[in-house]
Amino acid sequence: MIRPLLRRAGTVLGAALAATLALAAPAAAHGADAPAATDYRTEVTGLAPASAGLTVRAVEAGARLELVNRTGQDVVVIGYSGEPYLRVGPSGAYENTRSPATYLNRTIAGDTRLSPDADPAATPVWRRIGDGPAVRWHDQRTLWLADAPPAQVGVDPTREHRVRDWAVPLRDGGGELTVRGTLDWVPPPDPYPWWVAAALGFLALAAAGLLPARTGAGARGLGAVGALLAVGGVGVVVLLVGRELDAGAQGAGGLLAGLLTERVWALTTAVGAIAAGGWALARRPAADFALALAGAALALFGGFANLAMLSRAVAPVPWPAGWARVLVVLALATGLGALGAGLLRLHAAARPGTAPAPAPVDAGQGRGRAWGLNP
Repeated sequence: MIRPLLRRAGTVLGAALAATLALAAPAAAHGADAPAATDYRTEVTGLAPASAGLTVRAVEAGARLELVNRTGQDVVVIGYSGEPYLRVGPSGAYENTRSPATYLNRTIAGDTRLSPDADPAATPVWRRIGDGPAVRWHDQRTLWLADAPPAQVGVDPTREHRVRDWAVPLRDGGGELTVRGTLDWVPPPDPYPWWVAAALGFLALAAAGLLPARTGAGARGLGAVGALLAVGGVGVVVLLVGRELDAGAQGAGGLLAGLLTERVWALTTAVGAIAAGGWALARRPAADFALALAGAALALFGGFANLAMLSRAVAPVPWPAGWARVLVVLALATGLGALGAGLLRLHAAARPGTAPAPAPVDAGQGRGRAWGLNP
């Protein structure tokens, strides 16, 4: 009994993984090394002096700064040795290939090997990196790069700690500007209640698979699981929208473009869960397998892929991290619940003796057919 069920589970999970990885291949994330979640909160507190048309904010859970320049003149970001590092203005965005920061900021850890041409004292050599008036970059002045938390966290890990006040210098045609901000360590949440909520949701949904499939209760259970799986898919879409907004998407067009390129695989997984839920609600053929497959994919790539949000204080969304945790738990509970219910129903349908009984045949009609007298 257990082995066939495990084989079906492996088939469903393998199909979900293969399909989703196939969709993931073309994606090239603009925040490839942005954290899924973190305990460090980076905030921009101001720009001095203020400049109309120039905005700076932290994006990707604080992993990068984003500068948008609509002033009509070039603005230069100053690197770690006082050299010109980035330039953004009406003609687009550029990086100085002679600036060490150009190479150090390739990754969030700052571990990229410097080019032999890197020399902060050399005349800048500008390379175009974007067409628009915006630029995003990692900045070590705004990040905590050590593996261990700051010393004050070890003294009292139950409250927030200011790690540092930071400043990033800029330069425009009118002189010097400074972006100021803060870096704080925030106590992480207890993940246990979130895991309990996900487990209870999973058990409640999976139990619907124990209802006899050919009864009204079984049909209603199938519909309920389908409806909740669709809700989980909608929740993952909302989470993806939040992540894209936090990654710096500008306007509806930028948001849609980001979802359809950078997050197309996760979006497809969520839409697949919504479609499978509708399929089950309509009681269409193979609804059990559709529930199991879509549930596995949703749990893997909507839930487990975002597990860090359950145990880290800062999530890469533009709203409180608690709401992101609710969406992750929803994806886990509905995805695993649909997987469990679908597998249980598939197993019940495959048991010997569960095939529907043949329709009764009238004795006289049967004799007539035997003699070839009835059509």
